[in-house]
Amino acid sequence: MFTVALIGADGAGKTTIGRRLEQTLPVPAKYVYMGVNLDSSNHMLPTTRLIHSLKRAFGAKADTGGPPDPNQAPPSPERLAWRIGASLKGSLGLVVRISEEWFRQALAWYYLIRGNIVVFDRHFYADYYAYDVAQNNNHKTRRMRIHGWMLEHLYPKPDLVIFLDAPAEVLFARKREGTLAALEHRRQEYLQMCSVVPHFAVVDASRSEDEVALAVTEVIESFRRPHNRKMVEVENASS
Repeated sequence: MFTVALIGADGAGKTTIGRRLEQTLPVPAKYVYMGVNLDSSNHMLPTTRLIHSLKRAFGAKADTGGPPDPNQAPPSPERLAWRIGASLKGSLGLVVRISEEWFRQALAWYYLIRGNIVVFDRHFYADYYAYDVAQNNNHKTRRMRIHGWMLEHLYPKPDLVIFLDAPAEVLFARKREGTLAALEHRRQEYLQMCSVVPHFAVVDASRSEDEVALAVTEVIESFRRPHNRKMVEVENASS
């Protein structure tokens, strides 16, 4: 079997379609959330769950924003003690993040071994590609470089990436989060990945849920057939 990552800006319908595919694909499938929002995660390490519970108990807001804006340099605390504290906190956060990423990948391997297609809702490589992996971010910290190197060279990429695409106006109307400019910027970031993953498909997500689910299923079924997959590989090699 293989892994499929559903990616797209907020409002594209990744969770809705991913959950639906787990129930409707004609072969066994498992849904795994592969994003940074722990409130949306269906699997996480016990240590991560504990840290998350403590943070929420002390009033921390849900982390739904994903990676930081690559065009904005992180603030630099003036006092030495603050800088040391911020550095330690950042390093601990990186360890927790990487541990969580590998835990979910190990879970995906387990599902694959048991004969399932694994449907990823988002994917860490996709979400952090423009920030920690790509070379056009001039504000990378050392931790971002470490994380990006790990994602690029060690972390398994999805076998198939399906980009649920819709105009920024449609995305904004669905969730009323962010701005039109930010949503359009995120769309373009995801489109950058078409040349860095071996199998990348775009599905029009502005249609109804039934139509999008059918289109995504057809892409997965086409990829699942060995003959069609070889044809895709030949087409990619010749292009």
